[in-house]
Amino acid sequence: MRVISLNANGIRAAARKGFFEWLHKQSADVVCLQETKAQEHQLIDEAFRPSGFHCYYHDAEKKGYSGVAIYARKKPDRVIMGLARADRGNDGWQEFDREGRYIEARFGGLSVASLYLPSGSSSEERQAAKFRFLDLFMPYLKRLRRRRREYILCGDWNIAHRRIDLKNWRANQKNSGFLPEERAWMDELFERAKYVDTFRHVNQEPDQYTWWSNRGRAWDNNVGWRIDYQVATPDIGKTVLQTSIYKDERFSDHAPLIMDYAGDI
Repeated sequence: MRVISLNANGIRAAARKGFFEWLHKQSADVVCLQETKAQEHQLIDEAFRPSGFHCYYHDAEKKGYSGVAIYARKKPDRVIMGLARADRGNDGWQEFDREGRYIEARFGGLSVASLYLPSGSSSEERQAAKFRFLDLFMPYLKRLRRRRREYILCGDWNIAHRRIDLKNWRANQKNSGFLPEERAWMDELFERAKYVDTFRHVNQEPDQYTWWSNRGRAWDNNVGWRIDYQVATPDIGKTVLQTSIYKDERFSDHAPLIMDYAGDI
């Protein structure tokens, strides 16, 4: 089972850069996209309904902002739009569901979700929103562990967990994405809640990044951050066979994260 995740930083821009031609060759079973930056009614070109996939979009209310999508070879049993529905009616999620940050596809006992956590880098107000999201999300994730389902939560989590996960960690300790509070939240996710960082389960090498700033020559010099993850419940998470970060072409300021799991949907 191959699962691909990408923050597209605009799905129409990614399309112009060849993303869908590349995707056609990848034998993916599920594709999770974030930051589509489009309303579904704007995606009328057949490219945005790639052949062989069932395609689902969850847009932000604000045009040109956020948005997530899932493409699946097998038709899901159910598709859940937004965390309020996934969290059984928790209205605390309405603020973030309006921003189009979560979509989940269910296949039997497996759920695959596309997730886009808020970034706090633009202002103190957005960092506060990010902390509100994290405060809601951890209890939800712990409740998921009590369900008889396996989960793969794919997306841009906007946090680098450890020093190995970004090039300039010393200079970024007071910056959003590497704040002590954010890193402690990730510790809780992987240590106490027992989720699996599937990439690190099979790859412990340094300099493995998924996002590079457009400033300076970050891409050329591989001055990046690993902020895109496939986070899984233990039984499915520990079946990872191999992983890769695709960097031969650039479709976005993020790179596609590719994960192969044992078994099938």
